Amino acid sequence: MQLIDIGVNLTNPSFDNKHQAVLDRAYAAGVSQLVLTGTSVDGSEQALELCRALDESAQQLFSTAGIHPHSASDWNGDSAQRLLALLKEPTVRAVGECGLDFNRDFSPRPQQEKVLEAHLAMAVDLQLPVFLHERDASQRLLEILRDYRDRLPAAVVHCFTGEKQALFSYLDQDLHIGITGWICDERRGTHLHPLVRDIPRGRLMLESDAPYLLPRTLRPKPKNGRNEPAYLTEVLREVAVHRGESEQDLAEHTTACARAFFGLPRI
Repeated sequence: MQLIDIGVNLTNPSFDNKHQAVLDRAYAAGVSQLVLTGTSVDGSEQALELCRALDESAQQLFSTAGIHPHSASDWNGDSAQRLLALLKEPTVRAVGECGLDFNRDFSPRPQQEKVLEAHLAMAVDLQLPVFLHERDASQRLLEILRDYRDRLPAAVVHCFTGEKQALFSYLDQDLHIGITGWICDERRGTHLHPLVRDIPRGRLMLESDAPYLLPRTLRPKPKNGRNEPAYLTEVLREVAVHRGESEQDLAEHTTACARAFFGLPRI
């Protein structure tokens, strides 16, 4: 059984000096390929460097390049040039993480929208898929996406945590959906239990979002409280239960979906 983790923040400082051990545990758990998330220009460059340093075969580690909406205020004159250079690297498979976060509003909303549109324009020009972040902003995200969607090859709303109306609106725009350990959280994720049944095969992918979102159903829990790609198997288990599918079947179709979305090689 092979899994693909479409979103892991391996550049996070909590993984410093632990990268190989984290990957070894992931591979041992059946997570055969991983997409490292870029959330800033510097972080996107670091993600690419990690892929090169830790994957001599260039078959298992890939990355994205983008600026998270939290950091939209950091956008400056050379941001687009540096991102464009990254996005032309064969290891970099998607534009993002980019999007809108109207929950924390760490960057002004008009600036978030401006930076999102810059990412979408790059994705159209380069014909790359988009890795999207959205919190409390589904309606505005959909409005902006409508102007680009027909020209984009694909886009995924990563770490989907929204309600039914948002999910169906995203599916209506032919978007993919990423599910994380949020679904394992009995405090705030139970609304996802019936919703995951409504995500069509071929549009659903799994992700850890490590080191965040440790699945609360995981037993035993790690003492450090840090999520890892190896724990993607717990997300698989929970999603399979609520979709009424076997873990093997779910692994097969979500892996096939991720491989097609990011253009990953078969290994």
